[in-house]
Amino acid sequence: MSPEDDDLRLKGVVRRGEPIQVTFDGRPLTAYEGESISAALWAAGIRTLRTTAKHSSPRGIFCNIGVCHDCLVGVDGQPSQRACRTAVRAGMKISTQSGFGEWS
Repeated sequence: MSPEDDDLRLKGVVRRGEPIQVTFDGRPLTAYEGESISAALWAAGIRTLRTTAKHSSPRGIFCNIGVCHDCLVGVDGQPSQRACRTAVRAGMKISTQSGFGEWS
C-alpha cells in the first residue's frame, strides 16, 4: 500500500494547492498549500494532537473552528498553536504537545 492509499482526503473534484512537506513528531507528511494543520494531520490518520497537563489524557480535533483548545500543537518550537487555525507551510515542524508545552 502506497502513502497515497493511506491519504484520507477526498479524491476527484476538490482543488488543492501545491503539495508540500511538513513533519509531525519527526515523521514526514505531505500536506497541501492552503490546508490547516488539523486537516493535514486528520488526512494522515493522526487523531491525538496533545495530552492534558493534569492527567495526560489524549486530545484531538473537537470543534475545528478555533473555539476550543483541544487541537493545540507545537509549531516550529512554539507551543499552544491551534492546529485548526494555522495553515501549513513547507518545512513546518509540528509536534504533539504535552501539557502546557515547552518553548524551545
